[in-house]
Formats: sequence, C-alpha cells, structure tokens
Amino acid sequence: MTEELNYTRRPSKTGADTSVVLFLHGYGADGADLLGLADPLAEHLPDTVFMAADAPTRSMANPMGFQWFPIPWIDGSSDAAAAEGMRHAAKLLDAFIDKILAEEGIDADRLILVGFSQGTMMSLHVAPRRADPVAGIVAFSGRLMVPERLQEEMLSQPPVLLIHGNSDDVVPFEEMQMAGEALQGAGFTVYAHVMEGTGHGIAPDGLSVALAFMREHLDIE
Repeated sequence: MTEELNYTRRPSKTGADTSVVLFLHGYGADGADLLGLADPLAEHLPDTVFMAADAPTRSMANPMGFQWFPIPWIDGSSDAAAAEGMRHAAKLLDAFIDKILAEEGIDADRLILVGFSQGTMMSLHVAPRRADPVAGIVAFSGRLMVPERLQEEMLSQPPVLLIHGNSDDVVPFEEMQMAGEALQGAGFTVYAHVMEGTGHGIAPDGLSVALAFMREHLDIE
C-alpha cells in the first residue's frame, strides 16, 4: 500500500472551490492545530477550500502529535535520521500536493501553503522544488533548510511571506533574515513581517498580514 498523508478538508463558504489553502503544522502537533485558522480566514476567502495535513510519523517528543522529521536536539535522534526523515517527508508532501491539485481540479497557482515552524521548513523546502509554482508560501516562525542547495535544486520561485516573532525562543528570530537573504539571493520575491513581542506562535497582526498576502496572490479583490 502506498503511504499517504492523512488530512482534514473544510469546504469553501460558497462551494465555488476555486483555490486551496494547505496548512502544515509544527513539530509535535497535528493538522487540527492550524485548521482552526480557517474560521477567521474563510470570511475573507469565501471560495477557498482549507486543508490541514498530518505529518507522516508520530512525534518522538509528543506521542499524541506528529513530526515531519526528527529534531536531534529535542528528541535525541541522529543527524542522519533527521536528514532521511526530511527526505521521506518531502516526497510524501510533494505527492500529496499532486493529489489535492488533481482532486480539487485546480492549478498550482491557486494553492497557498501556510506553514508553522517545522511546517514552514517543509513548505520552503518542497514548493521551490516543484516545476509549477504555487500561488505563494506563508512561512510562520520557521527556517530555510539546506539553503546552500536552493539555487541548484529549485524549479520554481513562488512568492514567499516570512512572518516571525522577535521573542521566539524555539526557532531564533534571526532565522527569518537568513531565510530571506537566501531566498532573495536565489531570485525569489520575499516579503517579511515581524510580530513584535511574540514568541513561538501566530499573533493577530501576523495572521492579518498573511490574509492580505493570500488575497493578493489569489487575485481576490
């Protein structure tokens, strides 16, 4: 049996289903952790379907949640296990994106990826390595993995919005600037927003900026 990601789908308010927002959760959480964001967003994205995928393996640190790949300094795994876990998760996420595009009958440029923490790492890794650019990537509180390989491996350059709290004690705030510089250096259009006084989370101002980005890149007036 082919391994696939489990996910939850919320239909659009209008039933028109002309675009999809895919949430990718952080380490130790699950899809439901972010799917609640669909409630405030749906009012302003009425034709958009919201989906949230669960990462492929149970979290080593929180067995009630999931992980995209191990994190050595949290769960004691090896660097090799982390690298292999990320490669495996990237293949599954890439196939999952193909699946939802086909099932929803939309083109890649009608799909927005919204990642948080480790979900941001997956979004920034997988989307640029797909030939057809997605409409955009909203990257909350994460980092760009293996930036030194980006230029040689990228196949598309979707617009990216980096959002990070400047009081983040889990993923250092400095990662936002590092990701932005690497992405811009590779030719990506990059936007950034600092959530002042916010730790490792999503503040209302960050969500508001994310919504404006999504509406713009889905051509919603």
